[in-house]
Amino acid sequence: MAVRVSSNDFDISAEMAKLSAGDTAIGGVALFVGKVRGSSRGQPLVSMTLEHYPGMTEAELERIEAEARARFRLSGSLIVHRVGELKPGDNIVLVIACASHRQDAFAGAEYLMDYLKTRAPFWKKETLADGSAVWVEARECDEDAAAAWGSKSDRP
Repeated sequence: MAVRVSSNDFDISAEMAKLSAGDTAIGGVALFVGKVRGSSRGQPLVSMTLEHYPGMTEAELERIEAEARARFRLSGSLIVHRVGELKPGDNIVLVIACASHRQDAFAGAEYLMDYLKTRAPFWKKETLADGSAVWVEARECDEDAAAAWGSKSDRP
């Protein structure tokens, strides 16, 4: 299983090369990188702080990563999620899904991201230029995207 939660940035090319090294059955790799935007709620964003419960978060990410691997016939997958204080332009999350066919790779990556946006045990606080700080909740469109997947376990 390939899950990592860290305050350190990640190297996208190195992570992809490591995940797919030597696997000649891979016909498609889908990759998503989430970044901190420079504004929120119509104001400049100063920072985003991501918090988690060590141990619990990794276990839950491993569970959903295993579910995605089985559901979409992924030969490899990776979730790297950062925590701590991040600035606009910083990387937040990397999801990579490898499969024999592109459809499974695309679907696997999208499934993992929909889960991460709605159900993963992370808490995000945005600090805005006016000094206010707001805890971020999942948006309705993210909830709808996750719900569209259905699930054997009643969770996306």
